[in-house]
Amino acid sequence: MQVSIACTDHNLKRGNGDHSKQNATSPNVVNQARAKFRTVAIIARSFGSVTPRHISLKESTGKYTGMKYRNLGKSGLRVSCLGLEQLMTIAYESGVNLFDTAEVYAGGRWVSRGRSSLVITTKLYWGGKGIKECSKVLLLNTCSITVLIGRSRDAFVSSPEIVRAMTYVINQGMAMYWGTSRWTAMEIMEAYSVARQFNLIPPVCEQAEYHLFQREKVEVQLPELYHKIGVGAMTWSPLACGVITGKYENGIPESSRASMKSYQWLKEKIVSDDGRKQQAKLKELNHIADKLGCTLPQLAVAWCLRNEGVSSVLLGTSNPEQLTENLGAIQVLPKMNSHIATEIDHILGNRPYNKKDYRP
Repeated sequence: MQVSIACTDHNLKRGNGDHSKQNATSPNVVNQARAKFRTVAIIARSFGSVTPRHISLKESTGKYTGMKYRNLGKSGLRVSCLGLEQLMTIAYESGVNLFDTAEVYAGGRWVSRGRSSLVITTKLYWGGKGIKECSKVLLLNTCSITVLIGRSRDAFVSSPEIVRAMTYVINQGMAMYWGTSRWTAMEIMEAYSVARQFNLIPPVCEQAEYHLFQREKVEVQLPELYHKIGVGAMTWSPLACGVITGKYENGIPESSRASMKSYQWLKEKIVSDDGRKQQAKLKELNHIADKLGCTLPQLAVAWCLRNEGVSSVLLGTSNPEQLTENLGAIQVLPKMNSHIATEIDHILGNRPYNKKDYRP
């Protein structure tokens, strides 16, 4: 069993200024941080002792579906280049071996079947109500490679505490890797430095948002970390919460996500000036999709996959038709040559500055 765990906070409220000064001002804050660290240890012990064993991932299905498999960072863990949060069975039969879950998702019940060729990622939040659910998922998947990813860091929990907690879990035989989600490059580098300084275990991957309109972190910051410390990128929201599907071209459909009260922020973003400009660019991108014989969502997913620093792109679909369409991006990937990429960059006009672009 290979398990990868990271623990951070879900409803994080980052403080301004130096964290050490905040801790020094109130004993209660220090006690709170220590309590959270003890929680991790308790959770780790509750998982029980598991003897790790290497399981070779079967990639035979990929030969028939065209699925590609890549190393997760420099860890040696092989994952499908497309990962999924839902509709597990269809995806599994299409060659997907990476499934992303969390305590706020559907509970991960499908993965309890114990498939030895799966890589399961899930999230654990400090003190969250879903801790027990996460524990159940890990306990049920003794035949799967489970990766427990954490959300953004808590301002009151230091990097040394997190790295020590993760090292403890791994040393207990319940994990082989741990990763992060929504951490800054500086925070990841800090965790790596702490791990090297105290002979602890560093993170191997970062979950980050990446799509046509969100590029800076994955294209500039994470490649630096990959080459320096081997942290791989596992990206999410390739369709920008549905914006890139084209469904909002003529307004907000009643059945769309943006029409829901909980997604008021998405609606405001779509109807803003920037949102209207994005819709105009999507119309131009549709011409490229037509030229390649694919849909706009397939073009967007294939564009994400073209980035050599991306180990896997997480798909979030709500029905089989959407899933089948998104999986079709694998067939579009070979068509994403440098000429097409340049055309897309020209339309988007948001290619981030990279050191490689500088010519003295």
